Amino acid sequence: MLRSNRELWLASFAMILITGLYGLVVIFTRSIPPAGELFGHVMGIIGFVFMLMTETLYSLRKRSRTVKWGKLSNWLQFHIFTGLVGPYMVLLHSSWKFNGIAGITTLFTIIIVVSGFIGRYIFTRIPRTLDGMEIEGGLSQDALKQARRLLALWHTIHIPIGMVLFTSAFIHIGAALYYSTLLK
Repeated sequence: MLRSNRELWLASFAMILITGLYGLVVIFTRSIPPAGELFGHVMGIIGFVFMLMTETLYSLRKRSRTVKWGKLSNWLQFHIFTGLVGPYMVLLHSSWKFNGIAGITTLFTIIIVVSGFIGRYIFTRIPRTLDGMEIEGGLSQDALKQARRLLALWHTIHIPIGMVLFTSAFIHIGAALYYSTLLK
């Protein structure tokens, strides 16, 4: 069972460091870094790559029957870490402007992060081994069934929101590339 909050502490530490770097750029340039300039692009690209890793790597590891790339619980912690740090960097990339498709993408990013916190809470209600496998004992059968139903319901909401998020993110990236390269 996920009892440690190590990934939350590491994500908080990483976000504090990123905030410090962002603050230094604000102090040095005396303005909020624009999304379309180097620092803003770097924040957005790294954040988006983290979000892609969040979306794909844990799912691949969880569904892999042949390749075992480490403990599932470690992959879930990595999923949570990148699922917090990546969206935070994308939020900083936005330059605090939430217009058009970028604003929609930011909204879905916030929704998916909040949904992730809800999912983590439900997930931790189900007793698990250190490798993430469910343990039948520990909860009453009714409580275990209810937690499983909640987790299944959460998945049916969380996964489609993630798909909408990444669809809008790819549209945003395509539009940004089009307007910044082809129209100049």
